[in-house]
Amino acid sequence: MALKHPLIEKFNSMKKILSAFLIILSVLSFAQEGIKFETSDFKTILAKAKKENKLIFLDAYTTWCGPCKLMAKNIFTLKSVGDHYNANFVNAKIDMEKGEGIDIAKKYDVKVFPTYLFIDGNGELVHRTVGYVPEKEFIQFAKDASDPSKRVAALKERFEKGEKDPEFLKNLVNLTAFTETDYAGKVFEKYITAKANTPLAADDMQMLFMTLKNSESPAYKIFKEKKADLLKFMPEKSYEATDKSLKINTVIKKAYNEESKTYDENKFIEGTKDFLTKDEAVKYLSKIKAGKALKDKDIATYEKLTLETYKDYTNFNSNELNSIAWNFFENVTNKSSLETALKWAQESVKQSENSANTDTLANLYNKLNDKANAKIWAEKAIELAKKNGEDASETQKLLDSLK
Repeated sequence: MALKHPLIEKFNSMKKILSAFLIILSVLSFAQEGIKFETSDFKTILAKAKKENKLIFLDAYTTWCGPCKLMAKNIFTLKSVGDHYNANFVNAKIDMEKGEGIDIAKKYDVKVFPTYLFIDGNGELVHRTVGYVPEKEFIQFAKDASDPSKRVAALKERFEKGEKDPEFLKNLVNLTAFTETDYAGKVFEKYITAKANTPLAADDMQMLFMTLKNSESPAYKIFKEKKADLLKFMPEKSYEATDKSLKINTVIKKAYNEESKTYDENKFIEGTKDFLTKDEAVKYLSKIKAGKALKDKDIATYEKLTLETYKDYTNFNSNELNSIAWNFFENVTNKSSLETALKWAQESVKQSENSANTDTLANLYNKLNDKANAKIWAEKAIELAKKNGEDASETQKLLDSLK
């Protein structure tokens, strides 16, 4: 039997304290390896950037954006990324749907998430990109932002002077597709011309769809001319559905009155009569109006239009039902409407069970104060997320709150 000695016990106690201290130090050290984001308001961040003669790196994100969360978890935390960004930029991270983020999104035309903005101390945008970006490309993008000759404005100038290198054109398409779609379409036309008679590759098809907004887009001509190439990557049914959507988008654009901020229903019905029945046109326009109402935060109108549009909800696909159910969870408070959204989520799960719609179901049950079912579906969502290597941290927070 081992004897306990006061000095030994004291020594062991000190070892535990030292061990705990070293763990804390290592955690703090690890936490500091990634990008260090400022916590002050944007005006203060601008002033700091101007004083230090640095660019601002702004992560323009939303709380619901999946790629935003993955960037925060997988890329922003890397030492290599932190070393470069912390040394060269004043880093900011702002939710584009809250507080000053709403006005920032309008000023810099942020419509896709995540968007990464590089802004000088005067508030002028000098470079941008979007989406999930791997480590090396993310660091290279920052280097490009620091080099005036590699910023979007300089690249556009080279394009206007006749630069025809396919790789250059491809890069410019990717940089402008989500903010200047028609311009990107013009660049893509030059890219296709530069490739002469080479068939479209998978990357080319992706760029094509990035530059297509409607049937009047510069890239629409390529979409029609390269149908045979596109059918190697997509079923003809999908191609025809895409073509119809592009034509509808053209009519929507013409039916919208910028002054009154309203849609001319008669003009829309007339413009779509060759490919939509009157009933289909009315329902389609109702979705468009509902989407605009949600964007404008007119929740009452959004709620009313959506309930009318999705009355026969079994006719809609799983992803669409999950999307509107989640929108109701986030924005609607009326119990009856939330119960309808619960039915949409249940139908979505019935059609195609996944971590996203089971998470929606769990959140709706919780909002309706059915904790037992909320727990069941939160556990299911986490199980499915882990199985598919997806982030389940938000669902885990919900589950923890139910215990």
